[in-house]
Amino acid sequence: MRNPLSKTIVNIQPSGIRKFFDIVSEMKDAISLGVGEPDFDTPWHIREEGIYSLEKGRTFYTSNAGLKELKVEICNYLNRKCSLKYDPNHEVMVTVGGSEAIDIALRAMIDPGDEVLIPQPSYVSYEPCAILAGGTPVIIQLEEKDEFKLTPEKLLEKITPKSKILVLPFPNNPTGAIMEKEELEKIAEIVVEKDLFVISDEIYCELTYKGDHTSIASFPGMWERTVVINGFSKSYAMTGWRLGYAAAPRIILDQMLKIHQFAIMCAPTTSQYAAVSALRNGDPDVKMMRESYNQRRRFLVNALREMGLECYEPFGAFYVFPSIKRFGMTSDEFALQLLQEEKVAVVPGTAFGASGEGFIRVSYAYSLKSLKEALERIKHFIDRLDGKA
Repeated sequence: MRNPLSKTIVNIQPSGIRKFFDIVSEMKDAISLGVGEPDFDTPWHIREEGIYSLEKGRTFYTSNAGLKELKVEICNYLNRKCSLKYDPNHEVMVTVGGSEAIDIALRAMIDPGDEVLIPQPSYVSYEPCAILAGGTPVIIQLEEKDEFKLTPEKLLEKITPKSKILVLPFPNNPTGAIMEKEELEKIAEIVVEKDLFVISDEIYCELTYKGDHTSIASFPGMWERTVVINGFSKSYAMTGWRLGYAAAPRIILDQMLKIHQFAIMCAPTTSQYAAVSALRNGDPDVKMMRESYNQRRRFLVNALREMGLECYEPFGAFYVFPSIKRFGMTSDEFALQLLQEEKVAVVPGTAFGASGEGFIRVSYAYSLKSLKEALERIKHFIDRLDGKA
């Protein structure tokens, strides 16, 4: 029998995050600081709208691009928060999470051999999605000395005549890095000069702790070059509702929608009705969760530093990315040994690209009680490595 499998997919490695949590799921009394999922319940008014939609029998397909009512609210949100104007009829579509939007944007824009510039460490899906779209990933290795920000110099080093798309993953998962307005402006100038396009993943845009988030699409010459990706999972604690969206010029969005039509049909109807309430009434919920995350962020960074772990201060998302280089262990070895000996799960930095070696990702999307218990265990582990125990 011939090989039934595609060489392309066989050569793609599975997510480096999942193997640790397969172990955690079978481990009694383990504490996980690895999953990027809010510990808050979805706010009640959002759940209530979802329940009401079911009670009213709204279990039909929506249009492929999503409920008109929701698309209008998305456009209102982007205008209010980012000063971006989109036509809800032709320039916005609702997707099954932000991940689908990333996938179909790449597939709609890439021809075989086109290069996709991907700063790393970053979200695990960008590189495999670029490969599956027929593109060639070109990795830009970010560094701690730059606070894991994309610098103009690093971008220019990697641009070639084949470069077509820059993935801009800020606020960043796993590092917590943000790009401020003056920094983005320099990147935008290069993008226009080199005739690139940008997929701007802004899923953590509401979780910034140093001023307001700026979208690169708001700079001169960038609206027509940018696909803005966002969603409801992080800001509104709606991970299981599986809802995201993309906003882009019609020439791009029409082709993205074509892929979505054939692969998905439409995003979950119940989730779409719930998301309308999220955008109309959810600002106080977002503010409350952001303030709580900020408290945990400061607590976690200080605690890790007191243990002797080098840790630059992250200003976005809900992750800390401390260095473990002084122990002479790989990130994978450190994370596995910590899990086996202290039953605390973190994610090796290498799960997010080779430049994550020497770091671990620690999520603070957990209660202070859980964080305190986990930190005590981590301290015991580090004390043993230092020969203090």
